[in-house]
Amino acid sequence: MIMKIVLSGGGTGGHIYPALAVAGGLRQSNPEIEILYIGTSRGLEADIVPKEGVDFITINVSGMKRKLSLETIIWAGRTGKSVLEALRILRKFKPSVVIGTGGYVCGPVLLAARLLNIPILLHEQNAFPGKTNRWLAPMAKKVMITFKESDKYFKNPTKIVHTGLPVRQEIFHTSREQGARTLGLSPNMRTLLVVGGSQGAHSINEAILPIINYIAKQQNFQLIWATGPKDYQWVLNCLKEKGINSEIMGNITIKPYIHQMAAALAVADLVVSRAGATFLTEVMAKGVASILIPFPYATDNHQEYNAGSLSKNGAAVKLSHLQFSPDALQKEVFNLLNNPQRLEEMAKAALALSKPDALNNILEQIKKWI
Repeated sequence: MIMKIVLSGGGTGGHIYPALAVAGGLRQSNPEIEILYIGTSRGLEADIVPKEGVDFITINVSGMKRKLSLETIIWAGRTGKSVLEALRILRKFKPSVVIGTGGYVCGPVLLAARLLNIPILLHEQNAFPGKTNRWLAPMAKKVMITFKESDKYFKNPTKIVHTGLPVRQEIFHTSREQGARTLGLSPNMRTLLVVGGSQGAHSINEAILPIINYIAKQQNFQLIWATGPKDYQWVLNCLKEKGINSEIMGNITIKPYIHQMAAALAVADLVVSRAGATFLTEVMAKGVASILIPFPYATDNHQEYNAGSLSKNGAAVKLSHLQFSPDALQKEVFNLLNNPQRLEEMAKAALALSKPDALNNILEQIKKWI
């Protein structure tokens, strides 16, 4: 009998990439397995999933309106139709297990699975669970979490399993020397890595600009800075106005985007970033100290909770929206770069929070319900 699994999750990379990591792990453990990914045509999954060679099918579904209105009634009708779509897909495919990783597409898919009495598993990436996963949790056999703090938001503690979040294998296997060689950096200099997310973060970029002069004069510091595509030329122009030629600064590397993130994390001693769950999981897995500036407009303010988890465990400094300013960031950056002992303590704390066997933990849960 061929094993069949359905995965569903969408809207953001934070929901999609964990599902794809699970798909890869399942294929590696059993090449005969059949995997179907159910998403929407409008979400990022429609572009990302097929490129990974995973069978992909869509249903027509949209996010719930927060206020009661005519649109809410229309949404309810559309959702009913999307449940019927999901029922037809699941009846035809006949999966042994349905796994949801978050996003509104999971609602109709997992509800259909429940109606067909197919075992449901959930994976929650953030310290504060998304509303879809909170709503679906009573239907699930197990709720697999990334941050221990999220367990209190689910009513049935017997369903909770702290699996962690799968991390790309190259994160574990790239040494500091390899990372430095890949990026043209020195493995012996204390390294600051600045990342604002895939699209960058203008407020972080603004706060980093005044630090450039300081780092350019240092013999034992280096900076690798991902500005995001939108801000890249603006940053170069700002530096030019200050009389700084970024092309001849040997210890400063500025890129619109870092494709070799495993290399960057391998050489980093301190990271300045937002607090998305996927990237934080990689930071913890590599054991790197961080200064986290949560994106204040993230859904349910989940980045604040993610950053709080690392901060309270001594792995990061959190600068919330009201605390953040260029002066506050510069102060923390200088304090940490000049305090290698504290950087080492924070790095150890980050590593202690990581779950290097996250993928195996998730696969074990799946196998129990096949």
